[in-house]
Amino acid sequence: MYPDLMDRIVFTEEDISRRIRDMAAEINADFGQEPGPLTVVSILKGGFIFLADLIRAVGLDITVDFMAITSYRESSSVSSGVRIVKDLSQSIFDRNVLVVEDIIDTGLTLSYILRNLKERRPRELKVCTLLNRAGSRIAPLTIDYYGFEVGDEFLVGYGLDYLQKWRNLRFICTLTEKGKEGAEYEV
Repeated sequence: MYPDLMDRIVFTEEDISRRIRDMAAEINADFGQEPGPLTVVSILKGGFIFLADLIRAVGLDITVDFMAITSYRESSSVSSGVRIVKDLSQSIFDRNVLVVEDIIDTGLTLSYILRNLKERRPRELKVCTLLNRAGSRIAPLTIDYYGFEVGDEFLVGYGLDYLQKWRNLRFICTLTEKGKEGAEYEV
């Protein structure tokens, strides 16, 4: 898959699998004695690959739902906002809920999502992300489970994209400048 466009592998497929097993064990321990299924909510699009591997590793009764969010900038001002474009299909009232993300940067979008979900009165609401970019955090957040701490480098693969490309890589890597310019390549 165009190795000349990839700079370096940051997390191998084995690194990711091992960390997912560890996180699943933590989730099992935390929710294993709770009544009812755990509702797992993934934020589309990037989180779906991580979600699929995570829920297969979690040995609990679960239900899965999705949300999709879009950011927008109002034309007459510099303020921006977030809008839900795909909402949950089922109620989370009095349910244990785990929000699953691929990467958390500033935390602004996730903060909005969590406020929205808290209004629906779940029993418990926790957050799981594969990649935690705490150094970029603006909004204060509690991340209950995370796979890896990452810096500011631009990452692709394993659900992370660049102009909708590279999501299908089994590992996470950085791109060369040619790779960033080469978004028109079919990968």
